[in-house]
Amino acid sequence: MTVSPTTTSGPDLAAVKAKQQKTWSSGDYSVIGSRIVLQSELLVDAADLRPGWSVLDVACGAGNAAIAAARSDARVIGVDYVPELLARARERAAAEALAVDFQTGDAEALPFPAESFDAVLSVFGAMFAPDHARTADEMIRVTRPGGVIGLASWTPEGFIGEMFRTISSHVPAPKGVASPLLWGTTDHLAELFGPAAAEIRSVERTCVFRFASPEDFAGTFRAWYGPTLKAFEALDDAGRTALAADLAGLARRWSRNPDGQTVALPSTYLETIITLRNADA
Repeated sequence: MTVSPTTTSGPDLAAVKAKQQKTWSSGDYSVIGSRIVLQSELLVDAADLRPGWSVLDVACGAGNAAIAAARSDARVIGVDYVPELLARARERAAAEALAVDFQTGDAEALPFPAESFDAVLSVFGAMFAPDHARTADEMIRVTRPGGVIGLASWTPEGFIGEMFRTISSHVPAPKGVASPLLWGTTDHLAELFGPAAAEIRSVERTCVFRFASPEDFAGTFRAWYGPTLKAFEALDDAGRTALAADLAGLARRWSRNPDGQTVALPSTYLETIITLRNADA
């Protein structure tokens, strides 16, 4: 994989990328991904995909957006750098008799010629690539003039943003690497995509995670969600106990359920549809 050159004062993005790949390969993100299927369906609908369009799902995970796009009779490719998730995505597509081509690929170096796709999508995926500008440039590069880029990105002020801050208070994030949560802000997306865009439309939506208890939430993310699992692995016994308590406390504070036992966690994200300029514009 090719990454942006680094300087002595900047982060080693190649090392960050390698660590990230190990992180997302741990646990089983498909368990968490099964709880955010609706967000992919909504994004595909907002992108107004057409039958016969060529569509790419970047950082596709277990294939939520790719499978949703395939139901629109589009020709779909999904790329991710975690082989285990691609295998799960293939199983899911086959179960629905949907022809989706899942390939190994990196959001920062997409393995496709320029202007290959009518639409490019990413649901809580591309936002985690460490080099934001390169990732955005790659998505623009492989989209045809006048084509569509659709994004779903967690917002900094929402529950998931607070969860990441809670984790980082125990295990600090890599220094010098831009927060993935910036993708959940209109200003950052305008900076990344604005020069190539004819129009950028964003709407804030809410995804609700539901669990039997605050401890169930903490345990589920600890077992299956790579960033949380790796954070627990980096701590000693006392640190793990403290992080588990903080995550359960976070869920307890954010829950909108009145019973004080089960939790419903409203998690805001930014749904964005970017229409690229035509070649003659």
